[in-house]
Amino acid sequence: MTADQLVVLAVIQGLTEFLPVSSSGHLNLVHLLMNYPDQGVAIDVAIHLGSLVAVVTYFWRDMLFLLGGVRDVVLLRRSEPARLLLLLALASVPLVVFGFIMVKTGLVESVRSLEVIAWTTVIFALVLWACDRLGGTGRAFAETRISDAVWVGLAQCISLIPGVSRSGITMSASRALGYERTEAARFSLLLSIPAILAVGAGTALELDGGAAQLVSSDALLAAGLSAVAAFVSIWFMVALLKRTTMLPFVVYRLGLGIVLLWFAYA
Repeated sequence: MTADQLVVLAVIQGLTEFLPVSSSGHLNLVHLLMNYPDQGVAIDVAIHLGSLVAVVTYFWRDMLFLLGGVRDVVLLRRSEPARLLLLLALASVPLVVFGFIMVKTGLVESVRSLEVIAWTTVIFALVLWACDRLGGTGRAFAETRISDAVWVGLAQCISLIPGVSRSGITMSASRALGYERTEAARFSLLLSIPAILAVGAGTALELDGGAAQLVSSDALLAAGLSAVAAFVSIWFMVALLKRTTMLPFVVYRLGLGIVLLWFAYA
């Protein structure tokens, strides 16, 4: 792998992992424009680990709060940290179950095409716009109920289709439930932690040379670049949503979708 490919893929993945703009759409566009070869499993895992470091670092206070919930769950004690931790776990279950089914049945490969990514990028831009425009306001992540966790968790399963965007569909679902925009982003980002862990663990099982590949200079560089880019994108998104609506992301997705449709059908 060349240095420019490593930098471009790590930065693009990091920047788009948490924004509601479809990381798969961006990576496919990069491969179309640059004609890069496959980067390999080790780099995929490293990039996801970098993204994980970024979201955990940004939400370090929430992580400490939720870690208290781990203790309370083990001790069978009721507490607010334990309640929210269990709700995040509940919301993560559907993605794991449906992801396993799609991998075992081969469905995950059948929907991985440029045409699918292009159309889902456009369609779910409109879903994001509708949910943001019609959704109520005032709710916070701390007010999450079991029904909310189930709803957002089921919505997250749709992101198994490339181009949908995991962050985009979970924020859409949260906005439809009346969460404030920054709280919808917070819910989505915290929910990304178990999702990234699951994807990273599943991908790591495909490593031929074991964990040693993850400490190579290329993998470490990819992880570092992805972490920095992801942290910047999280900061940018949260800052933007404090001032405006989801419309900038909707417009951007529509533009990206049109470009991908042109590549798919031209």
